[in-house]
Amino acid sequence: MIERAWERKIEPLTVRVSTAVRITGLSRSRIYELIQSGDLETVKVGRATLIQYGSLKALTAGTAA
Repeated sequence: MIERAWERKIEPLTVRVSTAVRITGLSRSRIYELIQSGDLETVKVGRATLIQYGSLKALTAGTAA
């Protein structure tokens, strides 16, 4: 079967804190500690704190972003 570009899995650019909690199994307070320490890169959009997905993947893989 031919794989089309739009059929590939697309990873998000950012995730909300609540999503980061769900996918990592870390507590909400631990996620905020990692944000404060600079281990997770974030972007603020209005009042929303969005975590860079690549930063989250690097953290859980044990490598620096």
